[in-house]
Amino acid sequence: MSEIPAAYRDAPRWPFGDSLELADELLALVLAGGKRATCSSLAACEADIMPTVGEVSVILDGAGTPHCAIRTTQVEIMAFEDVSEDFARAEGEGDLSYAWWRDAHEAYYRREGSWAPGMKVVCERFELVEVF
Repeated sequence: MSEIPAAYRDAPRWPFGDSLELADELLALVLAGGKRATCSSLAACEADIMPTVGEVSVILDGAGTPHCAIRTTQVEIMAFEDVSEDFARAEGEGDLSYAWWRDAHEAYYRREGSWAPGMKVVCERFELVEVF
């Protein structure tokens, strides 16, 4: 397991996605600089961790190994349908199109059990703070 610097030992720790493979894929995008945003269902955030601006989180790979720290720079709650194309591109996934983002996220929320037309999502932008 990677050593977490002392400054981040009390920070929330979590992987992106809902599978080992997706966690590894999304972490690689963060480390490469292509992913600087993430979108979660409001229901999931209320049940687990609601991001706040300035908060630092430790990001894990699919095996639970910590790899980096990110800092939340913006949080907005909105209807799924109101997520902008700019935000979808900032997530850095797929072919970077809004259509790809919408299809992939609807499928993700269906797997999570939270999908509904008009559902609220939490759109979080972040910066990479440190790789370890």
